[in-house]
Amino acid sequence: MAEATVLIPAFNEEATVGRVVRVAREAGFPVVVADDGSKDETARRALEAGAEVVRLKENRGKGGAIAEGLKAVRTPFVLLLDADLLGLRPEHLFALLKPLKEGEARMAVGVFRGGRASTDLAMRLTPFLSGQRALRLEDLRSVPGLERARYDLELLLTRHAKRAGWPVVYVPMEGVSQVMKEEKRGVLAGLGHRLRMYWEILRYRLRAR
Repeated sequence: MAEATVLIPAFNEEATVGRVVRVAREAGFPVVVADDGSKDETARRALEAGAEVVRLKENRGKGGAIAEGLKAVRTPFVLLLDADLLGLRPEHLFALLKPLKEGEARMAVGVFRGGRASTDLAMRLTPFLSGQRALRLEDLRSVPGLERARYDLELLLTRHAKRAGWPVVYVPMEGVSQVMKEEKRGVLAGLGHRLRMYWEILRYRLRAR
């Protein structure tokens, strides 16, 4: 039986989700894709690549998709991956899981290195916003407010880990990057999405205070 399941929340990621699923399957992990109300071929591409797909009828945000996808997970560990990763290799997943298996951490966070300048810079400035994480299944299920988190999911996980006293390890992911929102949606639409994301993060930080 596999030790970990790769869980990928995805919203309109037909161009990249299949590639991420195939890498996870090559590494020997079962894969669950939580299709967060996509309007494109995300679900079909994920199925073709070998994933189990959990489909949400409407977009609920990243936390809602993960909460729904967790219902299909049967392994002790979960690897959370974004659906738009570039340069991902099986060894990245093994490295992300290793600190949990060896008892060094309760959460591991993957940080891009040597991929693309734009995403590398974002990771240097805000590594706590990385969507690539490894956690125990029961720990992830127990995070308060998980199902309501949208753009602030990574902040929620980071803050919960700090409050709960979890040891956290940051794991370099050499050569990995992701497609920028401006590339996927066009400059104006992508910028608008990014600004909404930053606003949600700011609101979360203000509420947390």
